[in-house]
Amino acid sequence: MINLWGSSASASWQVALDQYPDVVSTQGVRQLEPLDTWYRTELPSLIAARTQPYVTHDEMVRITEWKMHRGAWRAPNLVRVTSNEPPLVIDVTTRGLALVPHPTKPVKEIATLDGVGPATASAVVAAFAPTLYPFFDELVAGQVPHLGPVAWTLSYYARYAEALRGRAVLLGGGWTPVMLERALWAFVGGKASAEL
Repeated sequence: MINLWGSSASASWQVALDQYPDVVSTQGVRQLEPLDTWYRTELPSLIAARTQPYVTHDEMVRITEWKMHRGAWRAPNLVRVTSNEPPLVIDVTTRGLALVPHPTKPVKEIATLDGVGPATASAVVAAFAPTLYPFFDELVAGQVPHLGPVAWTLSYYARYAEALRGRAVLLGGGWTPVMLERALWAFVGGKASAEL
């Protein structure tokens, strides 16, 4: 199997990215496909339409469900996320998104919500600023050389995000960290690797 990270061919990355929706649908996780479609196509516009960008309590719960359906389901974390008061979610995410483009402060601020760690916080920031922040995913991190074993820490996310930003710059052509994250996730999902 080809190592996608080592490829500088934009076409190889595009094949993997194009397979992303198909890989999502083949995961066999009932709620993943509609949540993923919402996360990719609706949430960014909802956030951008607000005078001061933020996410609502309901959106934070849906983001958490999306993240868990795409990776590991941690029911206690979802309960904790749900327990946050709606005004607090708006306040914290408003403050966090106002810290963009700092490489880590937005993630750190949003991760102060109960049940929200760097991965969930990165999902919020990635939906708002995909040209700067990728979603923090274990399967993706495992494909990036020199990061070492995945650690769910802010410092690890900083190295992960910087690696994806750097690779996006090298690929050029409008690639973003979010696009790379989805391509790498799809590649590991198995569908794209067969076509490269």
